[in-house]
Amino acid sequence: MFGVVPKTIWQKTNPADANNLCSWAMRSLLIEDGSRLILVDNGIGDKQDAKFMSHYYLHGDDNLDKSLVAHGFERNDITDIFLTHLHFDHCGGSIKRENDLLVPAFNNATFWSNASHWKWATEPNDREKASFLKDNILPIQESGQLKFTDKAAATDLPFSIITANGHTDAMMLPKMEYKGRTIVFMADLLPSVGHLPIPYVMAYDTRPLITLTEKKAFLQEALDNNYVLFFEHDPVNECCDLTMTEKGIRVNNIFKLADL
Repeated sequence: MFGVVPKTIWQKTNPADANNLCSWAMRSLLIEDGSRLILVDNGIGDKQDAKFMSHYYLHGDDNLDKSLVAHGFERNDITDIFLTHLHFDHCGGSIKRENDLLVPAFNNATFWSNASHWKWATEPNDREKASFLKDNILPIQESGQLKFTDKAAATDLPFSIITANGHTDAMMLPKMEYKGRTIVFMADLLPSVGHLPIPYVMAYDTRPLITLTEKKAFLQEALDNNYVLFFEHDPVNECCDLTMTEKGIRVNNIFKLADL
């Protein structure tokens, strides 16, 4: 998760267990905008076999259905699924196994990707192939519920999109206005607070030097405009804003969206 940064350094903030595993979140974002209910990413899902799941040790009591119910919703209320990218831990919940068939887990939703990333995911390179699972991706298209943000005449999505290419090709970060603040869903450009230092780049990134450039530019923009960063993978911290320090751009305040 921290690439070339030595474990002796990163374990101070993200300690590993006896199996050298760290805890991470798969935090989605639910956006209610008029009659639309938009879910940004949906986690790993539960349809993969035991061998696959054993590599990741899912734990904790939280899940997508429980979270939706806590806010008065269920899956069929979701009108749109916005997928930042198609790695299994971001889109695995899109599809479920039902009577030995792979079908959308959200019956009434339009699934949003973009043409460039879809091609990248369905014709994967050898390095990323294990992260782009056909069972998660192809049934979306087969269902007829797939649309591309760059080919739709008008998506009417209530946010703009920042595109990043270092982690994977054409990853999309939603950027939205909420209670007078600009919020950016960070996906895998900045998985956690621990990834704010520029050299802290995941080994998963296909083009780490591009990630470095993208992080520098984004962090300066976020600092200058007082953005709220919403973290998908940070196990503890949901949101933060930024300040400049002697070591560079770092966390200012940590909080939850509900606290805004």
